[in-house]
Order: sequence, then C-alpha cells, then structure tokens
Amino acid sequence: MKLVERQQQFIEEIQKYFGTSKATRPNKLFGVSNSAKIVEGGMQIGVVNLESARDDAEAFIFACVMKFPPEDEVYFAVLVRKDKATLLARLAEMKKLGAAAKTASETVDSGAESGEEDTEAESVMKYSARNNLTPIYIASDGRLWLRNKGFWNSLAIDLTPFGPAAEPDEIVVALYPPTASARRSLLAREFIGWLGSLIGREKIHELAVWTDTATVRPEMRRMPHTIEISELESGVAGLGGYYTNGEVRRLHAALNFLSHKHFVILSGLSGTGKTQLALKYARAVHGITSSEAADPFLFVCPVRPEWTDPTGLTGYYDVLSNRYVVPTFLEAVLVATAHRDSPVFVILDELNLARVEYYLSDVLSCIETGSALQLHSNSVPLEGTTGTSIRAELPLPSNLFIVGTINIDETTNPVSDKVLDRASVIDMSAVDVPGFLADLAARAPELKEASDICEAKLTEIHGIMAQYGVGFGYRVVEEFIHYHAFNARHLKQDADTVTDDLLMQKVLVKLRGAERQRPLLTGIEKACKHLPRANALILRLLSDLDEFGSFQAMR
Repeated sequence: MKLVERQQQFIEEIQKYFGTSKATRPNKLFGVSNSAKIVEGGMQIGVVNLESARDDAEAFIFACVMKFPPEDEVYFAVLVRKDKATLLARLAEMKKLGAAAKTASETVDSGAESGEEDTEAESVMKYSARNNLTPIYIASDGRLWLRNKGFWNSLAIDLTPFGPAAEPDEIVVALYPPTASARRSLLAREFIGWLGSLIGREKIHELAVWTDTATVRPEMRRMPHTIEISELESGVAGLGGYYTNGEVRRLHAALNFLSHKHFVILSGLSGTGKTQLALKYARAVHGITSSEAADPFLFVCPVRPEWTDPTGLTGYYDVLSNRYVVPTFLEAVLVATAHRDSPVFVILDELNLARVEYYLSDVLSCIETGSALQLHSNSVPLEGTTGTSIRAELPLPSNLFIVGTINIDETTNPVSDKVLDRASVIDMSAVDVPGFLADLAARAPELKEASDICEAKLTEIHGIMAQYGVGFGYRVVEEFIHYHAFNARHLKQDADTVTDDLLMQKVLVKLRGAERQRPLLTGIEKACKHLPRANALILRLLSDLDEFGSFQAMR
C-alpha cells in the first residue's frame, strides 16, 4: 500500500472514530518539515496552521506519524474538543505578543542607529506577528503548549509564560504494518506506552485501520479474565475438546487469579489431553474456531531432555553468525512485549523431560521478582535470528501466559518443590471412556459403529487398569476407534480379532509391576478370556510374576 493511501485511510478512520463533522478538518502532519519530533521533556507533535480552523469546527485534530526501524510506522491523532477554546485563547495571546515583539524590534533598530542599547527590549519574547505556522507540543504535564517562533529543543523549563495550555481529550494510535509478529519494533510499542505516560493511559486508544492475513483481530485484543467462562468452555468444546471434570474452569482460574503471574502446570496420564487443553483454551481466548487456523499469539515449545541451562528458552549469541539465536520461548516473549494488549500463550510441552529447575530457573525468578531476563552483556542490542533487535535485558510482559505439561513415568524427571510452589498444578488423570466415546460419535457420526463395538471392552479394561494407576488416556481410546473404523472399510477382519490386536499394540504393552499388581493381571485375564493373543500375554506375565516376583510386558 502506498504511503499516501494509508495516510488517507488513517484520516478517514479517525474521523469516524471521533464522530466529528465535516467542518472539523484534521491537521495532517505527515511531512518532513511539520512532522512529530521527540524533545527533552515531551515532544513536538507538528507545525500546524491553527488559524485555518473554521469557526464551526467543534474540535482540533492533529494527525501525526512516527517511524521506527526496521519498517514500523505509528500513526496517532490528538483530539482537542473540550479545551478548544483554550487553544484559541492562546492564539489570541500570541498575536498580542507578536505585535509587541514587532514594536520592540523597531525600537531596538532605532536605538542601534543612535548608538543606544535597549536590553529590556531584547528580553521581549521573540513572537512573530503571523501565527499561521505554530509548533505544538505535548509536555510532561500532559497538556498542549504553543509557540510560533523557533523550535524548542527542550520542554524542561518553566512553561508558565507560554500558556494557557490545553488538555487533549484522547489520542488514537494505529500501527503499520498491522501484523502480529515478533518483528514488530519494540520501539514502536514503547513509544505508545510513553505517550500514555504523558497524557494518561486511559486516553490512549488503538484502532485497527489496515488489515492483512496476519492482522490482530479485535477478539485477540482481550485478556482472558474479561471473557465469560461459558464462552471459553463452548469454544474449547467447539474445537473438539472433551473436558467434563471442570478442567477448563480450573485452567482459566489458575492462569488469571493473579495479575502478575500466569504459570500453570497440567499433570496426568499420557494422552489425557493436557497439551490439547492448553492449545484449545488459547484459541478460544483468541476467538479462533478452527484447530487448523493460524494463531500468531500461540507458541508451542517442546522441551528437550538435554537442556541444562536457560539457553534452550532464552537463546544465546552465536559468534559464527554474529547474531542472537531466538528460540520459540523468547520469540513468544518478544511478541508479547510488542503486542501488550493481546494475551500471548506459550506451551512448554513435556516440561519435565529435562530438570525443570535447571533450564527454567531464570524465568521462574523473573516471574516471582518482576526482574528482567538477562539475555546478553552487550551494551547495544544484537541482531536476532528472527529479524528483530535483542536487548541485553527483557522484562517478562504481564500478557504472557505460560502452560507446562508433565507426565510421570520412567522417562521424566521429578519436579522440585521450588517449581511446584511457583505454579498452579492441575491433575488431569481422570478419564471417562463412555462419555468420551459418546462425544466422539456426536462429533464424527461415521465413527459411531466402531465406537459401539469397542465401548464395553474399553470401559472394562480401563476400569481395571485405572485402579492401579496404569490406565490409558483419550488419545488411546480415539485411536482405538479409528483403527476399528479403518478395518471396517478396508480390512474387514472380525471385530474381536481387531480388538485383540489393538489391546496388544496400544494398551497391554504398558503393563509392569510386582506382587501387589497380581489382581491387575488376574482381572485383565478374565476380561480377555475370548481374546487369544491378549490372554496369552497375561498368562506369560503371571508366569513371570510367579518365577521372578515381577513382570514387564516389554522386555
């Protein structure tokens, strides 16, 4: 889009937003000579012709732009409606001062010709008699000040002689390009925050003027605590989630009950939908109704077992490429920093594959103390592998939501109290096989026949295994049904034969234990009397238990 086109679109949108009449014509301050500039103590928002304001205009609107590397533009418009009379009074005062300055100048010239000096005349403020070009400033007091002669390099002075000053009603901002990306310059977002610190954050409003495929939609600009839980539960269910034990409510509360800490750990059997709950909750918050649709504010970070320090999360400086490597977690932090009004979710999948307190220690410290992540020691920002600049320190933004998932088995590490104390832990081990199968059949009617075939046996086997903490999750149940449906379409084997194969392939392979698990084996043996392969495996495990005092299906 051409520069002139987006400037015009911005003007049209702010006129709609402010609801002003055609008589109120925005002052367009997009040029080189009349554009916004940062000065000490505030900023010059532009050089405007205030005398061109029509008498029937109900407000002043100053439309400006600031540019930040690499390619960001922050368009902003300052509205002065309630205090319009104050600006007009200041213009009238400047006319008087301009006339006085002109008279004083003539007096000084006359005195110079006669060899006399008039120091009092030299001290007169240098106002021009013409007011058609007037620099306008926002000072640290949040008010607008005018002077029509010269450029102020600093507002860190007593501004009283330059009053009266007007108070802006609000400032509307729009970012171009409108993408939700870590490539968004952090300077652009910081500038918007700085504007808010000048006039009050409640007076800053952001508009979505331009759109593209990665535009931040309005639904993505709402924090989770502002959304009704019923909307989130229906959103998760619409995405195919089956959580009937209050998991969505518990996750919602645990993530949002503190304003400064959003860290939750989902624990439970493998395949119970822990990662899917986090994914579906984030999409529901963002108003996304499809699991296939892209979500620019959702990041999945698989934990690797070799992580022993924070670099897997927060990155490192690569001396060969002379750039800072930006992993997924750090990219999420950068996106959250650049888009403060949107919730950003990062999922640490299989959190305890590595020692959590080793690689997550820096992040946990920042969560608790509010301190910044220490990324490197260079005094200037480094170029990141994602194209954005990486500063030495980066605070964790309050709109970052962290969800970790853990399994408890022989491949994982125990999670220390240090980590558990800093998170809310939600157990998701409960599995409702009949309820899940009914929900699955309702979502996918083509699976109903397979579901009916499997329900009784799956429910029976799961009930026996769950008593000993070796039950299976919804992932196994759903794959069991899909396998049966595939067989009905293509293989056309006997249903009991397929069930026997699947028990061997998906369920019984996890059996292991000692004497206290003998009732587990005997219970499964009774349930599998008519399934030859499964029954043979159970008999072998019972024999191993008798001979060695323990058993293990996979050996």
